[in-house]
Amino acid sequence: MNLILFESAEIDRPLPRTDRRAAHILDVLRRSPGDTFDVGLVNGPRGKATLVAFGADAVELTFQWGPAPPPAAPISLIVGLTRPQTARDILRDATTLGVREIHFVRTEKSEASYAHSSLWSSGEWRRHLLTGAEQAFDTRLPAVTHDRALAEALAELPAATVRLACDNYESPGTLGAVPVSPEKHYVIAIGAERGWSARERDALRANHFSLVHLGPRVLRAETAVLAAVAILRAKLGLM
Repeated sequence: MNLILFESAEIDRPLPRTDRRAAHILDVLRRSPGDTFDVGLVNGPRGKATLVAFGADAVELTFQWGPAPPPAAPISLIVGLTRPQTARDILRDATTLGVREIHFVRTEKSEASYAHSSLWSSGEWRRHLLTGAEQAFDTRLPAVTHDRALAEALAELPAATVRLACDNYESPGTLGAVPVSPEKHYVIAIGAERGWSARERDALRANHFSLVHLGPRVLRAETAVLAAVAILRAKLGLM
């Protein structure tokens, strides 16, 4: 945990000793009263917290905040709904890489049962965003949706976006060969574990997506997401 994140509603009250952040402050960082450490306000500024005191039930902190963070990278993801453990990895690691949005969509080759996982129904998914942001020393969390069909997500895309769909079968060139501009917003679409169907490829093309690939090797969905975002970030000069 490189940065300890707090919600705005939490900063005016003691932190319970049962909270994982309290355990990290006392047991991992080994802070004593008067010591400071790095904190962030979710989707807000970073700053410093001071440990004022702690008891058996709670930890008392004060905060000093810096300036607001810069905008997130101009990269959004559309991902075919994957098995829950794969989705956990994507939520965490795509957040660490700083994407602006992650849209998990129902596709013809994704399992319908994945949409009913407790990952989504319990709100657990947001915890993985926090973990990814804490790792990256960032406060920004991507916007996330998970309950729409691919066609719905495509219909709601802003017009002024560069659209790239990763596909192992019909793409004519690599993502690395695509010319980029830092002024543009990019959407990367990646299928679920079994990829896109022929009908979905046609829908992507009809919605102005260019098909690209990541090389000759077949990657896991979570690996493809990380590779695609890393390649695009590097081309945009963000690495």
